[in-house]
Amino acid sequence: QDGPQRKKRKSEVGEVDKQLDVLAIGTAVGSILLYSTVKGELQSKLDGGHDSRVNCVRWHQDNCCLYSCSDDKHIVEWNTQTCKVKCKWKGDNSSVTCLCISPDGKMLLSAGRTIKLWDLETKEVYRHFTGHATSVSSLMFTTVKPMNESKPFDGITGLYFLSGAIHDRLLSVWYIRSDRKEKNAVMSFTVTDEPTFVDLAVSEVKEEPVKLAVVCRDGQLHLFEHILNGYCKKPLTSNCTIQIATPGNDGDSTPKPVPILAAAFCTDKQSLLLVYGNTLQPIIEKVSLNTSESHICLVRDIQKVLSLKTDAALTKVKTPVVNSDTKVLVPGIPGHSTAVKTPALGKEKKKNKRKPGETEESIEERLGALDIDVSKVKTPGGLPQTDSFAVLLVQGLESNDAEILNKVLNTRKETIVKNTVARMPIHAVIPLLHELTKRLQGNPYSASVMVRWLKSVFTLHASYLSTLPDLIPQLGMLYQLMESRVKTLQKLSRLHGRLFILVTQVAASQTVQDVPEVNQTAKLVYEDDSSEEEGSDDEMIADKDSDENWDEDEEKEEQSDEQDMTVEKEINGDSDLEPENESEEE
Repeated sequence: QDGPQRKKRKSEVGEVDKQLDVLAIGTAVGSILLYSTVKGELQSKLDGGHDSRVNCVRWHQDNCCLYSCSDDKHIVEWNTQTCKVKCKWKGDNSSVTCLCISPDGKMLLSAGRTIKLWDLETKEVYRHFTGHATSVSSLMFTTVKPMNESKPFDGITGLYFLSGAIHDRLLSVWYIRSDRKEKNAVMSFTVTDEPTFVDLAVSEVKEEPVKLAVVCRDGQLHLFEHILNGYCKKPLTSNCTIQIATPGNDGDSTPKPVPILAAAFCTDKQSLLLVYGNTLQPIIEKVSLNTSESHICLVRDIQKVLSLKTDAALTKVKTPVVNSDTKVLVPGIPGHSTAVKTPALGKEKKKNKRKPGETEESIEERLGALDIDVSKVKTPGGLPQTDSFAVLLVQGLESNDAEILNKVLNTRKETIVKNTVARMPIHAVIPLLHELTKRLQGNPYSASVMVRWLKSVFTLHASYLSTLPDLIPQLGMLYQLMESRVKTLQKLSRLHGRLFILVTQVAASQTVQDVPEVNQTAKLVYEDDSSEEEGSDDEMIADKDSDENWDEDEEKEEQSDEQDMTVEKEINGDSDLEPENESEEE
């Protein structure tokens, strides 16, 4: 931060000259340390400003003034001479992560997720900007003067500034307008990974493009050159990408990438300072810019440079030389000592050989002598115990042994299945799922057993499976298989219902046919006298009725015959010729 203007100012004032070497360091507890790089010691400590971790510290152009922001949502203005808080105000509803002071020193940019532009005199918000979805990690002004020189310059209107956020691959450029309407970014630069270090060469002339160097987390450096002249819809890609790799000549033939840690433009704006390699022993190199090529890979042999000397560990523990006469005290309870039994030299060692007449004891007898239940030791049917199922399953999956897998996967006991899946190592979960998918495609009988294993795997290892980035292609086959089976379930259930009705009806009809016919003849008839008399009277009445009915029927028949005769005569013409005979016939 040693610009030419500041050097002049520092050389004029004698007291300020002492602060040329001061480095401000924010700490996790909320205090700020002022460290003198020349003396190599702590100069002073700023306390009482923040309650939480300090996220960003920025020196003002006035050297005695320092700004800091913290997770406690506040921005603090410090006086570094008195080491006291000048002013403190709330900067955001969440933690404030980044600060940047305007070129004229009258405005301050602060950012958590949204970006605010503060007036440092009144400590009020001058402009609001939408910001990023995550916490902002870098803020800097890209222009010193506005591009449109026709209007008078108030020190801030018409300037552009840049912002980058964590886990965000886009660097946004914002434009400070005279009105408050526009809050969105006017353009953006896209990079390959999250930006970790950003440096730019500020454009002071209208036609001069802004040069931007962005170091990403993946170790690549992206260079941009763009003239800021208003709104641009598409994100701008880098003009040049720089990578560093090892030559790969010696033992290892494949070149390895070397991460770039930081980059900064030199004062001539035509060359770059690159910091790369190990964070403990970084290498700083000056590289001339050549943006005509879109991709540059610098070959650097850092193995020879980065040989960190690891001396043999020096130990201060000395092992004493012990004579045979000295007595060694063992740590224990003081005042208590036990006699060490030394084997007598005169006694012969007991020989383990059997006499020729004796017979060897069986293992069962030996276990009986040891008071161990023999039935517990023997495994029924030679099957492995529950504890060894998980080991067997992993061995079967690694060696792809069908016999072991069949023995383990064909178990039907829920407790064994759950215990086995719970004791499995995490790396065997995906191979087990692939094996279960293969077996599900086979016989439906085996599929019903495999579903139990699937259920246990998904319930016990769901948290691990959800962390896998390629879970969808891994389980794609299984998902399609289950989908196809579930589709036929409705049709099968309908068919099952119809067949069930048919079978029950056939069974019911067979049971009806098999029942013997019931004999309808009465086994016992009871006759009473009164009932016989009533019956005879009834019979008499019935006979009379029938006689009367008979007479009526005869009369009706005669009348019908006579009518038929008259009709025939009329037809034959007898009635006209012989009218006298009619009376006789009547």
